[in-house]
Amino acid sequence: STVRHFKNNQERRAAFRIARPQTIYENCIRSKQTMIRVGIVGVGFMGWIHYLAYQKVRSMKLAAVSSRDPKRLKGDWRGIKGNFGPPGEKIDLKGVATYTTYEEMLADDSIDMVDLCLPPAIHADFTIQAFEAGKHVLVEKPIAVSAADAKRMVKASQKSGKLLMTAHSLPFFPEYNFALKAARSGQYGKLLGGSFKRSISDPTWVDGFWDAEKVGGPMVDLQIHDSHWIRLLFGMPTAVTSQGRMRGDVVEYVSSQFEFADRSLVVNLNAGVIDQPSRSFAHGFEIHFEKATLLFDFCVIDDQPVLSMPLTVIPKKGKSKQPKLAGGDPVEAFIAEMKEAATSIETGTPSDILAGETAADALVLCHKQTEAVIKGRKVKI
Repeated sequence: STVRHFKNNQERRAAFRIARPQTIYENCIRSKQTMIRVGIVGVGFMGWIHYLAYQKVRSMKLAAVSSRDPKRLKGDWRGIKGNFGPPGEKIDLKGVATYTTYEEMLADDSIDMVDLCLPPAIHADFTIQAFEAGKHVLVEKPIAVSAADAKRMVKASQKSGKLLMTAHSLPFFPEYNFALKAARSGQYGKLLGGSFKRSISDPTWVDGFWDAEKVGGPMVDLQIHDSHWIRLLFGMPTAVTSQGRMRGDVVEYVSSQFEFADRSLVVNLNAGVIDQPSRSFAHGFEIHFEKATLLFDFCVIDDQPVLSMPLTVIPKKGKSKQPKLAGGDPVEAFIAEMKEAATSIETGTPSDILAGETAADALVLCHKQTEAVIKGRKVKI
C-alpha cells in the first residue's frame, strides 16, 4: 500500500468524501447505533490473529481487507504462521470488501475503524492518513519505531477527534489481567514492585527484526510488552539503569532497574533474544503487594507449552492459592482486546490500556533503556 498526503483540507475531503472533523462523542454516534465496521490493513500473522478475534466480537464486523497480495485478497491465507495460534487457512471473504490500495479503503465511508497490521516504521504515516479520512485507528504494537513518530500520531488523534488505540495484548492475557485488576482494586494493598522477564529465540520469521529503523530489534518489538506493562502498573518511571548486550545498533538482551517518584518501588526487567532455539519463548513475573505476592512463569520448550508456575497468590497470612482463570487460548486475549476497542468507540471514552499516549510512553522507556546500555550509566526519563 502507498501513503498519500494532501495539500489542503479541500483536496483531502474531495478524495475521501468526509465531513468536517467532529468531537469523539459526535463521531461515535453512528457506531453506537450500528455495528462497528473494521478494515484490516496488512494480511500477515497479526492480521490473521485479528481476523480470528473479530469472528468472536459481536459489536464489530470485518468489513474490508487491504493487501498487495492478490492471493490474500481471494481468501488464500495459507502459509501464514507465527509463534502462537493456528496457521493461516483458506477463508471465505464473501461480504468483505477487498482493496489493493490503502487509499481505496479509506475512501470507503462505511469503514469506522482501520486495523493497521503493518511494519512499525510506517505506522505513523498510515495512522495519520486514517485520521485525515475520519477513521478510528487500532494499530499493532509497537505504536511506532521512533518516539517522534509516536508523538505525531497522538497529536493527530487529538486534532481529528478520532481514537488512537495501540494493540498491546499482554494486559488481556489471563494472568496479566488478574494482576492488573488486583493492582487497580487494591485487594492486596499497595504495590511494592516486581520482577518481569521475557525472552525469545531469534525470530527469523520477522523481516527486518534487527534493523533499528525498520522494526527496532528486541527492545521495540518484544520488550515493549513489558515496558508498557510496567507503565500501566506503576506509572512512568523517572530514571532507568540498564546493562545489556548489543547486536549491531540494537540491544539484544537487557537487564533494567527502574526508578520512580515513589522511591520505595523496586521494579526490574530482564528481556530480549537468547540463542536458544529449543526454548522459543518465555515470560513471567513476580509482583509484590503489601498483602501478597503474585507468581507466574511460562515458556515453550521443544514446541510444547510448559507452565512451570501457574498464577499463584502467596498471601501475607495463610496458604498460597492458584486462582481459576478463564481463557487458555492465546487468541482469546485478542478477542478481549477487540472488545475493549469496541467499547471505547461505542462510549467515546479512550481505553487507558489501549491509549496511544501510554503506548508512546512505553516506546520512550524502550529507547531510554537502549540509551542507558550504550552510555553505561543511569538515564533520566
